[in-house]
Amino acid sequence: MSEAAEATRRPPGTPCWSSLMVHGLGTTEAFYTDLFGWEYEPGPEPFGPYVRALLDGREVAGIGELPPDRHLQVAWTTYFATDDADTTAEIIRSCGGTVAVGPLDAGGAGRMAICSDPLGAVFGIWQAEEHVGTRLSGVHGTPVWAELLTQDTSAVAKFYEHVFGHEAEHRAAPAPAPTPPAADFDYVTLLLGGRPVAAVHGVGRSLPHDRGPHWMTYFEVDDADAAAALVHRLGGRVVQPPREGLTGRVATVTDPEGALLALVELRPGNHH
Repeated sequence: MSEAAEATRRPPGTPCWSSLMVHGLGTTEAFYTDLFGWEYEPGPEPFGPYVRALLDGREVAGIGELPPDRHLQVAWTTYFATDDADTTAEIIRSCGGTVAVGPLDAGGAGRMAICSDPLGAVFGIWQAEEHVGTRLSGVHGTPVWAELLTQDTSAVAKFYEHVFGHEAEHRAAPAPAPTPPAADFDYVTLLLGGRPVAAVHGVGRSLPHDRGPHWMTYFEVDDADAAAALVHRLGGRVVQPPREGLTGRVATVTDPEGALLALVELRPGNHH
């Protein structure tokens, strides 16, 4: 077990938080408590009810409730750290992305914006103040990796390079990529200071039409097969059954409201 964050901001461009907006906050809390063992505390409420999920008293993710009249697709959102949300938002716009919400203050926790890349994948930016992001890693129920599924990597990887200073490499990362690399495997690892922090996976025409390009949050689990079976029993859906990935056993599932997430059982030695 290791703390994922001290009381300082993450390096800009690092995935630092995963947040989910749903229609039924109480039922979603219960699902993730049963799946991951999460407990909850109230968080800032700039958009309505919001809780932070805790493991061992440390923050690991956020869940908020959508207004009744908002019929948005329920999805996990990956937030990237920034030292200046307003400047980053301007860069996003200048590089062909969209800033849909913000930048705005989330109480005293920090400053944030909800954005999308030129192909439409939604992500957030987070300028930490009191809340630095996920504080725990390496245990069941904690975020371990962020991966963008999109049509192809060529144009969109450049966007993230320009916005966050990522170095893009066409190689498999020491991370839970779902399939082994092949000659036509379109996979780019995003690095900061030589360290893998996220990835872009070009899946071509196999991208689901009802979902479009999207960031996927990978959560670590002790047993991918048992966790996938539990998802099914709790009212979620197993989209891709557990299979061997580059560094562990991976399953793709949805929660009862349809939010997509990956479960990964890492092999020893593959933790960041």
